[in-house]
Amino acid sequence: MPDLETEPNRSDARARYVMVGGFLGAGKTTAIIRLARFLTDRGRRVGLITNDQSVGLVDTTLARAQGFPVEEITGGCFCCRFNTLMDAADRLNAEARPDVFIAEPVGSCTDLRAAVSYPLRRMYGDAFEIAPLSVLVDPIRALRVLGLETGRSFSKKVLYVYDRQLAEADVIVVNKVDLLDGTRLDGLREALATRYPQADVLAMSAREGNGAASWFERVTRGAMGLGASPDVDYAVYAEGEALLGWLNATVRVSSGAPFDGNALLRDLAGHMADAIGAAEIAHLKMTLTAEELPSDIAVLNLVAGDRGAELAHTLKAPVDAGELIVNLRAEEDPQRLHDAALAALAAWETGGAGRRAAIEHIEHFRPAKPTPTYRLATA
Repeated sequence: MPDLETEPNRSDARARYVMVGGFLGAGKTTAIIRLARFLTDRGRRVGLITNDQSVGLVDTTLARAQGFPVEEITGGCFCCRFNTLMDAADRLNAEARPDVFIAEPVGSCTDLRAAVSYPLRRMYGDAFEIAPLSVLVDPIRALRVLGLETGRSFSKKVLYVYDRQLAEADVIVVNKVDLLDGTRLDGLREALATRYPQADVLAMSAREGNGAASWFERVTRGAMGLGASPDVDYAVYAEGEALLGWLNATVRVSSGAPFDGNALLRDLAGHMADAIGAAEIAHLKMTLTAEELPSDIAVLNLVAGDRGAELAHTLKAPVDAGELIVNLRAEEDPQRLHDAALAALAAWETGGAGRRAAIEHIEHFRPAKPTPTYRLATA
């Protein structure tokens, strides 16, 4: 690894760096967009950095549709692409000179404190003020992972990644609190606080805004914890991450007559979930952007095989054509994810006259072994 002490410090005015982690399906993108709106409304310039193992990311499309300057880092997590992360910050600086950078790492990534936050503080402390590391959780998944409720979940090595994410958090945020009643939420917060005592446990709905003020205060004013980074067995981490199949696709959909784009997303999600069967879905995210009105966008999320798909945003009117982006992550052979996506698109094409789904990009794979650019056990 390069020598940390030889890396240059930056001399420009300090911006705040906010990193929002959490497992796939925790609602990170919704949370960072709400945080970005909060800051923008108060006169702060914001730049977003999204991250994925490959190109064609729903998160980037959604953030840009909201009007924020965004840089996308592909080909690996922030930990393994640290220098690329700094290049992305430079590009955002040239474009918008943000007061606050909000970074969303890959949802299967951990060891962010040792491999991102501490190196950033050590090498670029003159440029960045590092906010507390937030890790979001989906409450239903968290209840199952912690053994408080039964239901579909992941294998042991995938859950190792989930556990290590929470073990390094300064702040654990139970998101989507509207899914739980008070008793279940209290039980979950208590279990998280007991198992991960280094973290403050907050609760909010990023979509509705309930409870968000406490999180905003923590990440915009609080300081990053400087305790030792938790141990991470990189062999187990790599095996757990590689159990997840990855599919990214960009497709131009069109028809001879206007069609219901919201129904298209629901139909595709149903076909893919049925085809995958018992394999657990980590997150299926899709966007459909109207070709004639790029600001009109539909967004669908499915965060478990036994939970229904949900439209977070809907198209206002039928469309003639549009850009469809599909991001599917599941504990399954990537070839099966690829086949499921193609079969779902083919079923839609045959369901109406003049329908066409032209694939512009598609790839499926398992994430490569993580190799951090830097790793610091302490600040």
